[in-house]
Amino acid sequence: MGSHAMMNPLDPEEFRRQAHVVVDFLADYYLNIENYPVCSQVEPGYLTKTMPQSAPLQPEPIETILQDVQKHIIPGLTHWQSPGFFGYFQSNASTGNFLGEMLLTGFNSVGFNWLASPAATELEIVVMEWLLKLLQLPKSFSFSSDGGGVIHGSTCESFVCTLVAAREKKLSQREADLGKLVVYCSDQTHFSLQKGCRVVGISPNNVRSIQTKKSMNFQLSPDALLTAIESDVRAGLIPLYVCLTLGTTSTTAVDPLLALSEIAKRFLVWVHVDAAYAGSACICPEFRHFLDGVEGANSFSFNPHKWFLTTLDCCCLWVKDQSDLTKALSNDYELLKNKASDTKNVVDYKDWQIALSRRFRAMKLWMVIRSYGVTGLQEVIRKHVKLAKHFEALLIADKRFEVVVPRNFATVCFKVLAPNASNEDSKRLTETLLDSLNASGLVYMTHVVREGVYVIRVAIGATLTEEKHVRMLWDMVQEHTTHLLASCAAIE
Repeated sequence: MGSHAMMNPLDPEEFRRQAHVVVDFLADYYLNIENYPVCSQVEPGYLTKTMPQSAPLQPEPIETILQDVQKHIIPGLTHWQSPGFFGYFQSNASTGNFLGEMLLTGFNSVGFNWLASPAATELEIVVMEWLLKLLQLPKSFSFSSDGGGVIHGSTCESFVCTLVAAREKKLSQREADLGKLVVYCSDQTHFSLQKGCRVVGISPNNVRSIQTKKSMNFQLSPDALLTAIESDVRAGLIPLYVCLTLGTTSTTAVDPLLALSEIAKRFLVWVHVDAAYAGSACICPEFRHFLDGVEGANSFSFNPHKWFLTTLDCCCLWVKDQSDLTKALSNDYELLKNKASDTKNVVDYKDWQIALSRRFRAMKLWMVIRSYGVTGLQEVIRKHVKLAKHFEALLIADKRFEVVVPRNFATVCFKVLAPNASNEDSKRLTETLLDSLNASGLVYMTHVVREGVYVIRVAIGATLTEEKHVRMLWDMVQEHTTHLLASCAAIE
């Protein structure tokens, strides 16, 4: 043996020292976040050209590593926590969440079954029951009934698990060819449903993406769903699953849950409600009506990692009949057998998800709820909605813009209007405006094209976003549009 002591990768005092250094680094990052371009401006391959080609042989001090983070990593980040981030949907964070992440990472519990870490399982049950009551979900989704909730990593994972459950349930009820199973959604449904269908063996040809219309605010039409299902039944196909959305990615449209679920139930179709973005808002009484009709669903999910002060990854899924999930996803490996599981009186979450291993995600969600309380979480949502409502009013009052769809939550969709401009001219002007605003580095937004119309989406929801940042955005929109229309007039 050498003369020096063996390295201890988990020395408590060294952990304490280095953790303080990292926390200080992150605190400074947030203090200075507005100094960075919101969207990264690096070129592809920038990091592979600057990083060493081989891993270091000897340990390096945390101070040196963080110098490289500052110099090389931060320039390559798109700063989702910047108050000028208005793109996609927010992925907001909070101190309570960070502390929860520290605890769950520190414990590094792998709670695949109850015995592997009873607290990890039981806290998840507690938190999911809390949220069920906050959202006023039907009791049929509760553990006190035959249902229950589980925390997944993403909506895509929840799609796959509920698709598998629906598939296995249908195939157990009747002899059927997998190639005859059909899934229904709207053309506004998140594209990860299509990916989920591929994963579970459903052909893209058997996914009905039903067209929506601006005249109906891009909702899925009950008549169109009924027509599609009846057509497939006549063709000898088997309707399997329909995804309804509360707050679509493109325009935050809300499908009429009650009417659609009643149609689906007539054909024994599994109904899943995806409320990834807008589910968080439904803890506020003034938004709860959007969930009317959810009692007709077999499953429901929303993402606290969007608008609930909780970082990635965290997707809450409830099912009406937990056996639908467990029958489809459980296995009975000898290594995992134990007396607690044999009693059938505990939840083994390995049977509710794709993977065996799982993070103690309930810890950070529990910390967030306790740190801010229901009133604090409602206050955050209402603040963002108020800012979005104000921004929408400013756009409506200016004849150079059109709000393309009514605002439901805290996302505003608009385009540029110009005198005597064709649709193609309006598309070009709106696209140029977005490029110009994003190039400033002060803000970042994304777009969508619906019915051939190019639309800028302004999703207000970053934790640090205040009224002054929305005011800055409006000033920039006005200024850039003025220059844009002036330059177009000069060309003409």
